[in-house]
Amino acid sequence: MANWERTFETWGQPPSQAEQEKCENAERAVKKAIAANSVLAKRNVEVFAQGSYANRTNVRQDSDVDICVLCTDVCFTVLMDGLTDTDVGLTSHPYTYLQFKDEVQKALVNYFGHAAVSRGNKAFDIHANSYRIDADVVPCFEHIRYFRWADGSIGENHGTELRPDNDGRRVINWPRQNYDNGVQKNSDTSRRFKSIVRIMKRLRNHMVDEGIASAKVIPSFLNECLVWNVPNDGFGHDTYTADVQHTMAHLWNETRSIDTCEKWGEINELKHLFCGQSWTHEQVNTFLQAAWDRIGFE
Repeated sequence: MANWERTFETWGQPPSQAEQEKCENAERAVKKAIAANSVLAKRNVEVFAQGSYANRTNVRQDSDVDICVLCTDVCFTVLMDGLTDTDVGLTSHPYTYLQFKDEVQKALVNYFGHAAVSRGNKAFDIHANSYRIDADVVPCFEHIRYFRWADGSIGENHGTELRPDNDGRRVINWPRQNYDNGVQKNSDTSRRFKSIVRIMKRLRNHMVDEGIASAKVIPSFLNECLVWNVPNDGFGHDTYTADVQHTMAHLWNETRSIDTCEKWGEINELKHLFCGQSWTHEQVNTFLQAAWDRIGFE
């Protein structure tokens, strides 16, 4: 790949219309499945795509689409700043997350058939066909983080939460904040942010194909969050190559020590990028060095 600029131009392109249509078809089919279930029809349920397909930062190796099935009748909560259930008006509810997940499973099986639906620890896999791509359907309750503003009033952040089948962990995500912040940064960088995200994802996948070990531990979402933490004025050079070089240099310098990246956030800016995660800043720094060397930057 001697002509990296041409490669980056290709890698930075958004998904094709055909790819996007298959994603939308999968989302539409799941919505129909949930709407057709008489039990779920009585509940307040939203169905929406999340993750890289929703954010249009997916690349061809992203083989499935994440679809959230969100019940807002019940919420999981986190109370911050000394707040109590009484302060925010919380009461108990008999409906459990496991009941909801079982009901979602019945709805999906009734619509798609047993052979097309596999229950996983966190999500249901809806197998692809010629009309739609593979879909991971994630049942969630609403998650609300309550906190105090400086003036003492109570604020709320709304996200999603699921509980895996095999343990009691709380898996909390902020898909709408990820989407909104990504759109804003893309606008603020003259649409370069998402292009560089796609390029970095494709570069990582290319390195994995070549057997470069440091790339294998860098998931797609981490790559996206790393580019998020590059200041806006680092985008918009005359070439994609210059943007990629600046992005990688900034990230490499800042991840040499946790002191310079410990306050970095995910795109949602509601979770720290290097606190309580399955990856480390050392792994990121090693990957960036290997990526820099692979391209041949000096």
